[in-house]
Amino acid sequence: MKTAKLSLVAIIATVGFSSHMYGADTLAEAFANGKFNGELKAWYWDKTEDNANGNYNLTNFAMELGYMTAPFYGFSAKATFQGNASPFAEDDAKVGYVNEEYASGAVLSEIYLAYSIGKTNIKVGRQYINTPLISGNYARIFKESFEGVSISNTDVPDTTIFANYIQKFQGRTSNVSGDGIGDAPTFNKRIVLGGVSALAYEFEDAYALGVINKSIPNLTLTAQYLQVTDVVMGSLKDDISLYYTEANYLLPMNSFKLGFDVNYRGSRTGNHLDARNYEGDMLGLRASVLELNGFGAAFAFTTVSNNDAVVMGLGNGPSSYTGLPIRGPYAYSCFAGMDSYSLELFYNFAKVGISGLQAMAQYINANQDAPSATAGSTAAHTHADYEGYAGSLTYAIPAIKGLTTQLLYVTLEREATNAAKVKTTTDTDELWVKINYKF
Repeated sequence: MKTAKLSLVAIIATVGFSSHMYGADTLAEAFANGKFNGELKAWYWDKTEDNANGNYNLTNFAMELGYMTAPFYGFSAKATFQGNASPFAEDDAKVGYVNEEYASGAVLSEIYLAYSIGKTNIKVGRQYINTPLISGNYARIFKESFEGVSISNTDVPDTTIFANYIQKFQGRTSNVSGDGIGDAPTFNKRIVLGGVSALAYEFEDAYALGVINKSIPNLTLTAQYLQVTDVVMGSLKDDISLYYTEANYLLPMNSFKLGFDVNYRGSRTGNHLDARNYEGDMLGLRASVLELNGFGAAFAFTTVSNNDAVVMGLGNGPSSYTGLPIRGPYAYSCFAGMDSYSLELFYNFAKVGISGLQAMAQYINANQDAPSATAGSTAAHTHADYEGYAGSLTYAIPAIKGLTTQLLYVTLEREATNAAKVKTTTDTDELWVKINYKF
């Protein structure tokens, strides 16, 4: 950790020296030729749960504004600001969305220094990251962000090697990191472990190394390893290691494409965290038909080891082939003893002359047999069945470049039987209406 901090100081010092050495006019030109980007969001959420929360809704008005300088002797800098207001939030919505959407205020989610030399790129500071094991979730009003170092290199033909160092994390709301209720998130020494809890855990730092190879035509191979140090879970503390591999094969046919995907996720904990039962393995398989006269379909299956659940990654972005929109994979698919199935259908209305309009429908079915009191089950010999449906319409309006609307509906039913043979049923229905304008 001291080495990483010294490296950051060294890079900043180098930039300061370069600015002085090459003259203010040249540096000023780098700022003058920089680029702004941004997004305006108006989102409405409506959720019905058959529990004490009942039915509630929330409206958010948000803005994201970013600026990146032009390169200056290989150096550049970027800053991204996120802000949100929830002016009509009622008490039940504040409780129901406390970890997802109820957060008013602003945060500087990105502020990093980048350096490119040859085929190597380095970013130091706060930044959005999207890798299989480190990924923010962008489906909530505040995008998750990480503070640390990212490096990527493409010197090897058809290969990208990437590495990450993480020392702080910014969640989706202030409550995620224990900073109060209803405020914008901040950066903390707490990290969300995808599939474990919506709340963040104290940690020291995290290191990751990955590779993507496309040397075989139509085949993409991906692998990543991650270690998180000194994770605190209640009174227990130890390291957690995560593993990921994936193969994606796309076979072009005369008038359509066939896709075949397989991936593996695994997590291992230090001895002091054995009692939490997060030394699980997940295997995922998916077959798809794409671009068939505007239609597409995908069938997927995931299975998790019987006695241990899987920690899927850092942040709420890591996903499975069988996750539902809105509820994602963490509502069921990464639990111990879980088998999940998903069928998705897609249609692009451009084939009938409506450019920018796309539709999706999904059905999932999952069942869990947990023979012991494992992670993701409430008691020994728990059995649970899940059934869910999702449908969405997304329209990128051609007349206004950057304007997109989305209507998304998801329902998920859980029927569980505990060791005492007591059966409980819960049903969650949620509707999203999103209007986004990117510029």
